[in-house]
Amino acid sequence: KRNIAAMGGSVDIRSAKGFGTTISISLPLTLAILDGMSIRCGEEVYILPLGFVVESLQPAPDEIKEIAGRGRVIKVRGEYLPLVPLYQMFDIVPRFTNPSEGIVVILEAEGRKAGLFVDDLVGQQQVVVKNLESNYRKVTGIS
Repeated sequence: KRNIAAMGGSVDIRSAKGFGTTISISLPLTLAILDGMSIRCGEEVYILPLGFVVESLQPAPDEIKEIAGRGRVIKVRGEYLPLVPLYQMFDIVPRFTNPSEGIVVILEAEGRKAGLFVDDLVGQQQVVVKNLESNYRKVTGIS
């Protein structure tokens, strides 16, 4: 529901005894304007939908743990979260490879959290979102 609301849509649930439940999801058909957080990794700038951003932090070295063969995790308020280096996902040359030198953005979607390791926060801005599905349907990382 939060993600749909972040896109300017709504969820309506109606129940009637003996008839059942109707769930209506309304999404705008036109271009959407989205509040986003601009982040930098290497020379690239990306926008994260603000509705998914929980917080951003610069972790201390002792908050990052290596799990043999499985990557790294970050400890945030007693909870271990997967740490995803953006530079590895998109094969980018980063400014930093050590998470304690860069920024970790904590993201949450569908009740699951992860830390996205980036070089820098650029700022917040509103962006226009267009449907790119027809042109970029099979490109990894584009949704």
